[in-house]
This record gives sequence, C-alpha cells and structure tokens, in this order.
Amino acid sequence: MTENLTIGERVAWYRRRRGLSQEVLAGLVGRTTDWLSKAENNRIELDRLSVISSLAHALDVSLGDLLAEPTLMEWSHDSGHRTVPALREALMDYKQLTPLLGSGSGGEPPALEDVRAGVKEVLDAYQVSRYGFATRQLPQVLSDALAAARTHSGHERAAAHAQLALAYHCAAMVLGKVGEPELAWIAADRGLAAAQQSGQDTVTGSLFRAVTHCLMATGRFSAAIQMVNDAAAVMQPGVGRATDEYLSVYGTLFLAGAMAAARTEDRATARAFLQEADEAAQRLGADANHLWTAFGPTNVAIHRVATAGELGDMQIAADLGQRIDTSGLPVERRVRHSLEVARALSAWNRTDEALALLLEAEQASPEQVRHHYMSRELVVSWIRGTRGRPSQSVADLARRLGVVGG
Repeated sequence: MTENLTIGERVAWYRRRRGLSQEVLAGLVGRTTDWLSKAENNRIELDRLSVISSLAHALDVSLGDLLAEPTLMEWSHDSGHRTVPALREALMDYKQLTPLLGSGSGGEPPALEDVRAGVKEVLDAYQVSRYGFATRQLPQVLSDALAAARTHSGHERAAAHAQLALAYHCAAMVLGKVGEPELAWIAADRGLAAAQQSGQDTVTGSLFRAVTHCLMATGRFSAAIQMVNDAAAVMQPGVGRATDEYLSVYGTLFLAGAMAAARTEDRATARAFLQEADEAAQRLGADANHLWTAFGPTNVAIHRVATAGELGDMQIAADLGQRIDTSGLPVERRVRHSLEVARALSAWNRTDEALALLLEAEQASPEQVRHHYMSRELVVSWIRGTRGRPSQSVADLARRLGVVGG
C-alpha cells in the first residue's frame, strides 16, 4: 500500500493511522516538530536505520513497514513459479519439529556427498545474489539434509547436522534479503539447534551470525550487539589456536556486530568491533571465503564504509568507499558496498555518480538491488527531487525496481 512512498511519507501515513500529531511523535523520538515535518515532506532524508527504527518503535510498526520491503519475489527462469510460499511451507512442516511425528519420507537417506553438493549450490547462489534460484532449491535441500541427519549415525550423523545447519543458515540469509524476517528467524533458530548437534564450532559460529542478522532485520540492534558479545565469549577460547575457517567465522561475527552498533549510534562499540574483526583479518592475511564468509581485510574495509554511512558520516563513506577495490569479493558483497557508496554520493548531491553506481550494481545483481530498501529509497528520492520529468534512466530504473507504477 505504501510501496511508492518515501520513508518520510510512510512515517506520516502511519502517524495519521495512529492518530498522533507531529508534536507527539517528534517528542517520542526526541526530535523537534520542525524536524519531523521536514522528514515527512522529504526535505530531510531518512537514510539511517537508527532513526528509522526509533520511528517504527514509536509508531508500533515493524522496521519493514517503514522500509516497505517487497515480499513479492519476481518469477524468473531461476525461481520458477513456486517461490517464498514453498519455502515457507517447508519451514513450517510440522514433521520437521520432531521425528516422533514421522519423517515425511521413505526409502534410503540421501548420501552425504549429495547433501553437501546441494548445500554448496544454494550457498554459492546466495553469494552471487541468485535469491530466486536459492529459494527454489532450498525446500528440497532442507528435506534431504533433515532426512540425512535423522537416519545416519555416528560421525555421519554429526556431519549431516552440520550440513542441515548450513542449509538453514542459507535460508535465513535469503529470507532476510527478500523481506521475510520472521521466517528467517525460524530458519536461524533451527539452524543453531542443528549446529550444536554437529559438534562443529565453526558451523555453530556461522549460525551465531545468522541469528545476529535476524535480530538486525527486525530492528533489534541492541539485542544484536549483546548476541555478538555472548557469541564471542563462547568462541574466544578457541581463537588462539584458530584455523583460517574459525578466524573467518569469528571475524565476520564482529562485522555484523559493528553494523548493529552503528545503527544504535554507538560509535565506541562499532569501532571496537571493527578493530576485533581487523585483527582477525590481519591474522588471516588475505581475503578468503572460508565457510562462505567472504572474510578478509577488504570485507573489514567495506564495513568501515557501511558503519560510517549508518552513523551519518557520509563524506567519509563516499571518500573511503570509492577507494576500495572489491573485485575479489563475491557479487553479494560487491553490490552491497556499491549501494552504500551510492547512498553517500547521493547525500552529497553527486546524483549522477550515484546513479551510475546503482545501474552498475543492478547489472551485476538485479535481484539484490530490487530487494534492498536503499536502492528503492534512492530512486524514489531522485524522482521526488526532480523538477519536471525525471531522466529516462531514472524512470526506467524505477519501473524495473517496481517503486513507480506504469
């Protein structure tokens, strides 16, 4: 209903629905009435999640309501015609809750090699932002991994649980990207339980990160910070003798924590978390992709840009962001960085450069750009800020992102 509005206009829409005056809502979030009026009328851009989250809390709506996250996944050759609803059915199948109710399948369990191949396929798809493909494959991958975990024994059972945990991790990350945070939470919760059955510290650490991202997706940034601290306490004893895989999982956890801290405007914690991640990256020595973390010095650098943007330091984000070479990172990481830099450039009225970056990102990953609130909000703000008709390239991009009718 509010998809074609700016975030400020959505705030006004929900404020009226709640029967609140501008003066009352402004007071609830510790701002002036003049500030809120300018935000609702697009004279101030609401581009920081810390501020948007506080408004969502005061209005008693979800963060996704103000971001207008699109939950409709476009049909494509990758996705087929059964997308998120099919994955929802798989996650909410009561037979997954306990083997007492039946396994839901008969015959021989899938071979572990086949399960590993299926899990690898969907995690690889996530990293190149093929969300439709991953969503299409995940129900069968989850079913196979669950069957393997329930029927194998000994070391094979533990290995199957590790694969099941990673499959759930992938489901949580994809669902978070396409605006389904509640389903993502179910996946992360199941994944963490499976990880603990695997006995693999790195897999458990990976699911800690999935839970942290789920907390962030629903605007629970303080809880996400606490989650990182609690998870780090569990993992810290193993850091001294850590493998590269362990270091990568540990470091990536702090990158998620740094983003959560930035979104609460806690500069000190964001800085401390980035420092911890940087130390892990320096020990690792180079960019890598152990356990699909894309962790290394470059990922730390792009999180310095992202946290600067969340803290409102747009000049730093623009200057630093343009100097980072992300060509060695997976598509998902490269495109996410491009969106961050485009936002910073747009904030400094460098719209042409921001548009060029956004178009380049869309070419690399149309699904990721379409589903990210930042790209949609940028395009809507450019259209609203243009006197007369927007440029053809902006109008065409808006139509492809589904934010403007026609």
